[in-house]
Formats: sequence, C-alpha cells, structure tokens
Amino acid sequence: MEIRWLGWAGIEVEAEGARIVIDPLEDPGAVFAPYGEAAAGVAAPEVTAPRPDAVAGLVTHLHRDHADAAALRAALADAAVVYEPCGYGGDRAEQLALIQADGEMTAAGLTREPTEPWTTVTAGPFSITALPAVDGTGDPQVSWLIEAGGQRLVHLGDTLFHGWWWRFAERFGAPDAVCAPINGARLSFPHRRPASSLPGVMDPEQAALAAELLRADRLVPIHYDGYAFPDVYEPVPDALGRVRSASERVAVLGLGETLEL
Repeated sequence: MEIRWLGWAGIEVEAEGARIVIDPLEDPGAVFAPYGEAAAGVAAPEVTAPRPDAVAGLVTHLHRDHADAAALRAALADAAVVYEPCGYGGDRAEQLALIQADGEMTAAGLTREPTEPWTTVTAGPFSITALPAVDGTGDPQVSWLIEAGGQRLVHLGDTLFHGWWWRFAERFGAPDAVCAPINGARLSFPHRRPASSLPGVMDPEQAALAAELLRADRLVPIHYDGYAFPDVYEPVPDALGRVRSASERVAVLGLGETLEL
C-alpha cells in the first residue's frame, strides 16, 4: 500500500493498481468564502490534485475543507461511490456548516452512501471501515480504516481526542500508519456560540498520543499549515515542530509525496 499526501487532509491510497481518495481538496479558497471580505487575508493551504479513476471516495465529514465536490468528481471513476458519515438530523441552523459542501456534492451528481460507524464496505482491493470520531462543532464525522494486502491505514479527519483508540487497535490490529490532524485549532464560528476555549481538533501532542495508543508504526501529520483566521479559526503555532518533538513515529510527507507501507 502506498499513500500520497494531497495537502491539508487529503490523502490518496494505492494498492494492487487501484486507488481511493480521502478528503481531497481542489479549491481551498472556497472554505471561508462565505465570510466575504473578512476572510480576504486568510492564507489557504497548498494542495495538489489526486489522479483520476479512483474506485471510491471517502469523506470524513461534510465541512467544505474535507468535502470538495469538484475534487471528488475529478478523482473518481464513473461508477465510484462517495462514502460519508450519516447525518444527525436537526433544523437548518444545526446544518449550517454542512450546507455548502452538501449542496455542491448533490449538484455534482456524486453517488453518495451514508455509512454508520463500525460498518465495513469494499471497493476494489480495499476493505473500508467507518470508525467513530468526534467533531469539534458537533457535526457528523467518522474516521476511516483502509485495509489492503495485509496493511492498514487509519485516517482521522479532524477529530477530537476520544476514547475509542484502544478499541480500534483491539478490534482491527495496529495500523501501519495513522494520518492524524495536528493543528489544534480554536474555533469561534457564528453558529456555535458561545465559543469553546478548547481545541476543536487534535493538537500535536494529542495526535502523538493517539498514534501511541493505536500502536501505529508511523504517524503522518495532516490538517496543518493553513487557514489562520483571527477570532474565527486559530491553529496552534509550530504544529509540525511540536508533533516531531512529541513522537518518534512521525513521517512527514511533502505535498504530493508518497510513503510506501
């Protein structure tokens, strides 16, 4: 199995000549576009496009930086399915952060399959399992376990730290690699007030601990180096330096770089 970092949370996974994509992002500037001029100075992360003809697309949650309809459409083979978390219901105010990505994915004509935690599906040589995750603003989220050729990869989206790590390892075995978010961003979105002073996504030290509890061979940092938006989305400084200090398992990938497992 080979993994390729596409920037931000995007990962491409290849095994036996087939590929899947997870959270690819084509237009990072669209993420804070609803804020208009207030977001004009926000630096977007660098991203690169996945290759075409992927046999499946995986979305950890329907926030715009993880669910880019154009990126998925360009990456997927004609019959490929996009697997995503099941919704929680609720009124329009509860769904506010999901409306942009959900609408774009519907308009793109993507074949979508909501997937409950602990459910396993197959696509080409891949066995894909939705794992429980916790979103920093309470929106539906899953992590993904991808298995092929006796190797395992876990992609954590931008989950909070939680207590399922041991169960993941006990049920499925230690992963060869875990892609973990590290930017520890504090969130203050208008639809989630009062704001929490706690991180809305794992910080570098929490990512290192999650990799340790999972007994992962390698920790691949994702979800860092971009989107600093004062008073709205504030990542921790030097996330990459901190995760390197916290763990000996770290395998940093440059943009478009691959790692053979």
